[in-house]
Amino acid sequence: MRKLVQKVSSSRAFARTAPHVIPAMDRAVHRITRGKVLLSAQVLPGVILTAQGARSGLPRRTPLACMPEEASGSWILVGSNFGRDAHPAWTANLLVHPDAEINWKGEDIPVRAVLLAGRERAEAWRAALVFWPPYATYQARVDREIRLFRLVRRQGQR
Repeated sequence: MRKLVQKVSSSRAFARTAPHVIPAMDRAVHRITRGKVLLSAQVLPGVILTAQGARSGLPRRTPLACMPEEASGSWILVGSNFGRDAHPAWTANLLVHPDAEINWKGEDIPVRAVLLAGRERAEAWRAALVFWPPYATYQARVDREIRLFRLVRRQGQR
């Protein structure tokens, strides 16, 4: 089943429709279940990212797949935008306002987002490709370098 989902998620048709359908479904189900269920997390682990809008300054809630880094207690977010040309808006928000919050398995966690570069990015990218191979298809489809962020708990936060 996972291979089938990976194949479908690599298609251009999926890239056109998924950004409009999946986040809306995730937000609705997450709200209805009071943070207990995130539909897309049935396929990949997921968080709800709440970040301050880069231009508006308003809180923006975005359901995202994530790659948990269990050893360090951090999370990797991949700004693939399903292989679409533009960077997703949430990445611009984190560049301007790196302090954010995630809802992870029903728990609200204050985090700081760090844009990965160089060797650190290369290591995280290799791990992301093992974790979800369609990321390679997304990267091949676009001229931009897909942004990777590591989310770490903010100092003084449990």
